[in-house]
Amino acid sequence: MSTGKNTKFYQALQCQMEEGQTSSPDQTIDQKINLNQTIDLELIGEEPFLIRIDDKPYSVVMRTPGEEIFHAAGFCLGEGIADSPDDFKTIGYDNDSDPNIIDIWLKPERREKIPHLLKRRGFVSQTSCGICGKEMMKELNQILTPAENGFEVEINHVFDCIGKLSKNQKYYQRTRGSHAAIIFDDQLKAISFSEDVGRHNALDKAIGKIFMDGTLSCARILVLSSRISYELVQKAARAHLPMMISNSRPTALAAEMGQALNMTLAFPAEENELIIVCGEKRIIRG
Repeated sequence: MSTGKNTKFYQALQCQMEEGQTSSPDQTIDQKINLNQTIDLELIGEEPFLIRIDDKPYSVVMRTPGEEIFHAAGFCLGEGIADSPDDFKTIGYDNDSDPNIIDIWLKPERREKIPHLLKRRGFVSQTSCGICGKEMMKELNQILTPAENGFEVEINHVFDCIGKLSKNQKYYQRTRGSHAAIIFDDQLKAISFSEDVGRHNALDKAIGKIFMDGTLSCARILVLSSRISYELVQKAARAHLPMMISNSRPTALAAEMGQALNMTLAFPAEENELIIVCGEKRIIRG
């Protein structure tokens, strides 16, 4: 039985081995499983989401329902389809109000600038693969610009930002199946947060919110629940975010890309230990 779009409950069997038992194949003692009880297990929702541009399917992603307009807007920024909310003539749900479809109509002047991007449509993106499989590394380099210098933050405040990510998550504690992204401004105020079954989707939604409300230029620090992959560096670079912090280390390609784009990439290794992969000058250390 569903309690809403974001999560669903399923019946599962909660089991527990009796005390003193072992799972070692070298021991032959009787191993009875104590079938304790049937429980309702809350799982994160996942449904297909279609983004149509100028009445043509552009992308299908698997995501957690909710915040579809922000998701589509952030996706378009990351893909290079839009540089500003003003590039959209309209953006909204389809005429039948299907929550799994967003229709985007671009202004003619914007459409004329990106015909090569609009030809690349109809691909399917899984929750964990983002733009994997698309031949677009050369195109990415053409739409990305290095981050500006000037912003600095003390290392203890970086840990404060990391701590605020989990405090804002409401689905992960219940489902253990979601990712999240939180964005801070230059005063270290959280200005956007989103949670989704897919790490790319969570970031698209978080960026989409401040892209559409005009506060994207204030964004400085991005904290992610997932590792940093090159696709996420691309999305952050398109949003002009100079600093990315993740709960696990970045991929090699992400590190190379972040360094080339003058970005700061870092992750906590221990409770009070931060590993800075690149862009160390932005983090004040003692």
